[in-house]
This record gives sequence, C-alpha cells and structure tokens, in this order.
Amino acid sequence: MKINLKDLAKELGISVSTVSKALRDSYEIGEETKKRVLAKATELGYTPNPYAGFLRNNKSKTIAIVVPELTNNYFIQAISGAEEIAQENNYHLLIYTTNDSFEKEKSIIKHLMNGRVDGVLLSVSSTTSSYEHLNELTQNGVPIIFFDRICHEIETAKITTNDFACGFIATEHLIKNGCRDIAYLSVSEYLSIDSKRKQGYLEALNKYDIKIEESRIINCGIDDKMNTQKIKKLLSSNKIPDGIFASVERLALKVYHICNAANISIPESVKVISFSNLRTADLLCPSLTTITQPAYEMGKEAAKILFKHLSKRKNIILNENIVINSVLTIRNSTKKTS
Repeated sequence: MKINLKDLAKELGISVSTVSKALRDSYEIGEETKKRVLAKATELGYTPNPYAGFLRNNKSKTIAIVVPELTNNYFIQAISGAEEIAQENNYHLLIYTTNDSFEKEKSIIKHLMNGRVDGVLLSVSSTTSSYEHLNELTQNGVPIIFFDRICHEIETAKITTNDFACGFIATEHLIKNGCRDIAYLSVSEYLSIDSKRKQGYLEALNKYDIKIEESRIINCGIDDKMNTQKIKKLLSSNKIPDGIFASVERLALKVYHICNAANISIPESVKVISFSNLRTADLLCPSLTTITQPAYEMGKEAAKILFKHLSKRKNIILNENIVINSVLTIRNSTKKTS
C-alpha cells in the first residue's frame, strides 16, 4: 500500500502540515520533530512526489478560480475581476465550475493538488457540507482565498458583502412599499450568505412587528423542478404573499416565469426583490429591483490578497474578513401601487 502524507501524520500523531514541512526541512520545524518524521517515513517506505515538489518550488504561474455556476452573473463579473489581477501578475487563470455539486467540488480540489496551481480562489457549492477536501488542499501547500460563499471553518482570507444588512434593507424596502406578507426564497441551508440574508429578513419583520410565518420561508436548492413546484405552490395558494425576497437571482427569475404563466401581476399583486448582478435587470418587465453586489471588486480583492501572499511565499494565510458593501438598486418590481 502506498503511504501518503496523511498516513504519516496519523502514525506520528501530528498534523499533515507539520509532516510536509519537516520533509521539506522547513525552518519552522524543530530538529527533533524532523528526525522523527524522517525516521517514520523511512520505516513506512514513504516516497514523496518529485513532480509536485518541483512545481511547488518553481511555481506554476497559474491560479484557479472555482465557482458554483456561470449562469449567475455575479460569478461572471467576479471572474473578470480576478482575471484582471492575474494578468497584471503574469499569471494564467483556470476557471472551474462545480455546478453546485459537493462531489464535483471535491473532485476539482483533488485535481488541483500536487502543484498544478499556486493558489485557489473559491466560492463553495450550495451542497458543500464538510471541508476535509479543502483542509487537505491547504495542507498540501496550496493557499485558498474564499469569496462570497465562504467556509468559516478554514483559516484564511474571506471576501464577502454585507449580507445581513442587505437582507434587512431588502425586506424593509418591501415593507415601506406596502408589503405585510413577505416570503423569503432560501437557496441553501449550508451557505453562510443565505443564513445571513435570512437573518436580515427576520430582523426587519421583527422591527416592523410583522408576524414571522415559517411557511413563508421557502427552502429551495439546486433541483430546478423542485424549486418550480415550491414557488408555484406559494403563488397558487388562497392567499399569495404581497412581497417576495429572493436570496439569489435564479429564484427571482423563476418567480417572474411563474407569475407570467399564472397572470399574476408584478408589482400590483406581488412585489419582487432579489440579490442579483443581472446586467439586464432593468430590461425585464417589470424591471427588477436588486441588491447589487460589487462582484467585480470582490473578485479583484480576492486575487490581490492571494498574490500578496504568493509574493511572500506564504501558504498559510491568517483569518482576514473583508466586507465590500452592496447597494439597493430600486426598479419597478417593487413600485408602490394604488
């Protein structure tokens, strides 16, 4: 059986990162620990990957950006921002999409190990429920920067927007425009962005003494047919909500399609607001009111931080939480009606 770093670490009762540094004769590791690691490696017949070591030492001049989807305009703009910084640093940018699949995300991360890239910019999939694959990547010397959809459990830099505040602002905007029965379309139980946006929604309802109805929180996911069924049920009940806050743009567009098919008028019967970077939001009928994220700037900032650490040859990046504010862009989908 082939012995890897993880096996060595388990035998020695120390971290994979410590084993890796000891084998590379890092100044961060004491001499006694190095001797123990080398002795155990010899005993178990561990053979390092010379190709991976070569790439780590000489740099691949390539970074990767891993996103859940390309149908969401936020990620297209974030990629453009990251690409600008990569080009300035004479690096190539590899683009990977997980299709919001945890299994595909794990497969991509595994592919990026062993020096294929010098660093990774990552927005986790909505189905990611554990982070061992990400820990393993960092332990193999590949730094990760999170943006938008982040992982709190891993110590590194994280680029986000003010999701809680904007969840509050979006809901308050609907309330001020006459809504008293507001539904929230959730995208995933696992994502921090969804949790914070929902918390903002609930806080606004509390502030304006509007009773919180659990039935008005619709838990959507990656199954388009299931999402359609849930939103259809919401909009075909005896008492439809007078406002809908969609956590992501694809759910808002689903609402538009269903309302159009059912002859439900926006904004007369139901007002709609969404987090969205849809460039054609003002061309929809009616134009869509959005919480517009600084996607391009978030992609740039994530890449800048990664290159700052790559220039210092640091694989371990300490926690750093950077928040870039989104803005409310008011259009006709939330317009007051008589």
